[in-house]
Amino acid sequence: MLELPPILVAALTGFFFGLLLSIPVGPVNLTIMNEGARGFKWGALIGLGASLMEVIYCAIAFTGFAAFFEQDYVKAAMELLSFAFMLFLGMKFILMKSIPSASPIEAKIEKKLHPHSAFMTGFVRTMANPGVLIFWIFLAAIFISHKWVEPTWSGKGACILGVAFGTSLWFLGLSWAASHGHKKFSDQTLLRIQKGSGIGLLALALAHGVQIVWEMVQHHNKL
Repeated sequence: MLELPPILVAALTGFFFGLLLSIPVGPVNLTIMNEGARGFKWGALIGLGASLMEVIYCAIAFTGFAAFFEQDYVKAAMELLSFAFMLFLGMKFILMKSIPSASPIEAKIEKKLHPHSAFMTGFVRTMANPGVLIFWIFLAAIFISHKWVEPTWSGKGACILGVAFGTSLWFLGLSWAASHGHKKFSDQTLLRIQKGSGIGLLALALAHGVQIVWEMVQHHNKL
């Protein structure tokens, strides 16, 4: 059986999860879709600004918490918490009946910084969403505990680079669709996108839950 090099596994992991995390409808996606009439370049710059901030949050999660995640008892706790977190978000997205608006904290930060360019608009709107950092902290725990990303500079760097490509691909594709659709995205379409990302998160939570149970069974058999 062909075994991929660890650095490639890390890059693919970052790419897949970076793409998945960008799909839920939030301030950046709404801005790109609502301002699609300005053209592809405008939406693409918003997306690239958002991607840069996403990568920064991902890097903070890995560099600031990676060593902490390597402790055995922390690994076990974070695996359970990450399973519950993905399950909660998946159900939240599926049961959502309207598109969420910016939180008071997000609105306050954006008002204070007041971005003037498309790039800075995407950057600030991602920075103002602390949930992105929290999500990457949980994902970093999963990646390291399952050895999808090695706790080395090369492994973490490859994963972060994958995240950059994954998020950029989504935002560029969305910008292209918005520039050709000219604000034809209905609330129903946005809700379908949101529910689709919720189903994806539930599938990941289920796979992660099965992995946790399997590891518990393996540990019990060794006793």
